[in-house]
Amino acid sequence: MPLVENGKIVEDRFVRIGADDPIPDRVPVIVPAARFLAEADALTARDGSLGVAWPNNRRVAELKPWLGHLTLIALEFPKFRDGRAYSQARLLREQYGFRGTLRATGDVLRDQFQFLTRAGFDSFEVRKPADAAAFAKSVARYSVVYQPGADGSLPALRRRLQRAGAASVPKES
Repeated sequence: MPLVENGKIVEDRFVRIGADDPIPDRVPVIVPAARFLAEADALTARDGSLGVAWPNNRRVAELKPWLGHLTLIALEFPKFRDGRAYSQARLLREQYGFRGTLRATGDVLRDQFQFLTRAGFDSFEVRKPADAAAFAKSVARYSVVYQPGADGSLPALRRRLQRAGAASVPKES
């Protein structure tokens, strides 16, 4: 599957590990949620980057104790119209302060790219090579946003006030 990270089509350096597969040392891996929770202490102590494939029907609060050990969280979109992973991404970025890679996996469509980015995703597994190119190209398409989001973009009003040298810029809610 093509992978887009930070606006570029890249080779995936992570290896997906199954529920019973051996885990290689010093190799970046993504493990299923159930295995991660069952073996969290051993997995977080291993030598190598660690990611977890997290389904959208589990609470991300379960990951809180291990967020500092995770390099990547792959949030799953089983169907394009199921948006629970958007909420999970916002919670991970804004409430839990996760700064690692958030990857959108599953039924990820090119029309959702801007919404995914605004929710905090910075990595996308896409099914078609043409979609990967569209994702990579669309990163620079929009430079102005109107609402606060998890991607850290400054909304238009705050930009305008900062340029005008306003003494007090209203705080985002």
